[in-house]
Amino acid sequence: MRIGLITEGGYPYVSGDARLWCDRLVRGLEQHEFAIYALSRSERQEDQGWVPLPPQVSRVRTAPLWTAEGDGAVYGRRARRRFDECYGELVAVLCAGGAAAASGAPEDPSASEADRFGNALYGLAELARDEGGLVGALRSESAVRALERACRARGALRTAREARVPDLLAVAAHLESALRPLSLDWYEDDGLGSVDLCHATSGGPAALPGLLARHFCGVPLLLTEYGVRLRAHYLAATDSSPAVRSLLAAFHGRLTAETYARAALITPGNGHARRWQERCGADRAKLRTVYPGMDAARFAEVGEAPECAGPDTLVWVGRVEPAKDLVSLLHAFAEVRKQEPKARLRIVGAPSDAEGAAYLGHCKALAAQLFPDEAEGPHRACDNPVSFEEIGGPEIPTLADAYASGGVAVLSSIVEGFPISLVEAMFCGRATVSTDVGAVVEAVGGTGLVVPPRNPRALAEACVALLRDPERRERLGAAARARALELFTVEQNVTAFHGIYLEIVSRTPVRRVALDQAGDPLPFAFPAEAHVPGRWTGRTARLVARGGPYRPTQAPVRATALPATEGAR
Repeated sequence: MRIGLITEGGYPYVSGDARLWCDRLVRGLEQHEFAIYALSRSERQEDQGWVPLPPQVSRVRTAPLWTAEGDGAVYGRRARRRFDECYGELVAVLCAGGAAAASGAPEDPSASEADRFGNALYGLAELARDEGGLVGALRSESAVRALERACRARGALRTAREARVPDLLAVAAHLESALRPLSLDWYEDDGLGSVDLCHATSGGPAALPGLLARHFCGVPLLLTEYGVRLRAHYLAATDSSPAVRSLLAAFHGRLTAETYARAALITPGNGHARRWQERCGADRAKLRTVYPGMDAARFAEVGEAPECAGPDTLVWVGRVEPAKDLVSLLHAFAEVRKQEPKARLRIVGAPSDAEGAAYLGHCKALAAQLFPDEAEGPHRACDNPVSFEEIGGPEIPTLADAYASGGVAVLSSIVEGFPISLVEAMFCGRATVSTDVGAVVEAVGGTGLVVPPRNPRALAEACVALLRDPERRERLGAAARARALELFTVEQNVTAFHGIYLEIVSRTPVRRVALDQAGDPLPFAFPAEAHVPGRWTGRTARLVARGGPYRPTQAPVRATALPATEGAR
């Protein structure tokens, strides 16, 4: 079958969140044909280029989410009226409060509001298709005025009524950015309309192309969320004013509900994400949990090693940032040293931004304060029981070596989605001590110790219990490796998605209808075997007809404005 893979800020770019699992999925399903529709997050990401693509990728189309030049569309009076009606309806839903149910008297206010939001969203998409774009209209003064009218309308939320001009401008700018996919030229019969299934690899604005492909062409949509975008928005939107937070939360909540309602199936990456999706309105019957697939081969040598290189060493691996709560880990290790003087702690990781760099400096200062005696003298670097290191150094050349250097892997986070570092430690056969956040309990099962977050004493007691019991460490490590190999490998991920693809397509009605000269339908005009890769299908001829041959040696074409341009590599 032909899959339209919709990505945001990841595959096929060299850097990005979902790059690895998307690449493994495409390579693992070589019997299918993939068309990649990629939304980029920054100019730097586009300049870094793409990863090498396998032969089953027949097309790559890109568009930037981080910028959009004016589309040059000139609206006539009728088009301006359509925009005012659709955009006004959309922002009115965002501003509507609980009083709407009492005054309008619908039996199901939430369903009514959802229908209003969806109708307004698709009305804007149809306007963009008819007029050649929506960017200029979303940036216009009439958009800000429509938002202001909605905020001042009777029955609007109190926080919306309190919005000031800077708040209105901030919300309008965010909506313009989030709705940029509506102006793309991806929704024709030679674009997403030609695929058998759209697979959106994240929610939020990145799922909009899949929603529009379903709306315009009837293509079924599969949504995968390894991290729930609505949850990420709630966690990130803390610095804005109450009015901005309220309106943007309403928009992302409505968009999430619309995506969940229209998707044929939804695949959360773990039970934690699944519970969030159910709270946000996802139908439980549509949910299929698919754990992320990770490469177990690079951890095989460490996982199968009979002995541990550092039985008295605790190892923490990850990206250094405040959410990882290394401060609590350092305080916990101070308690561990009182009971186990030989214990050491290796913190392996690097910050990804300025905030993380400042946090790393704070943690180093705290370590020097907690262990002043060990931090002094001519042998300070080797005497200090706490070391801060990065992968690639002489002692830790690879990620597997980081886990091999300790007997117990520790995770001290206060916020976590799916704990990738914890699963890597499990592949390495390491016993783990972790905090009860996100999907940690689901990942660990009964193969590690789990303690409450922000509790250094409990963390220290669990670490001491494993440091003093080598047999228990070995038993838990073996069980952890067996669990990881059963649930979290690339093979199980690819197999699960292959079955889901077949399930969706098998119950989707045929959309393409061919007619003969008399106008009668030809039921077998599009045989299924035409999509099976091989020399008998005339692959080269089909690729030329749909936009040119696939050339892996050609440099990527970067789209700098909406509508998007097509690039072939």
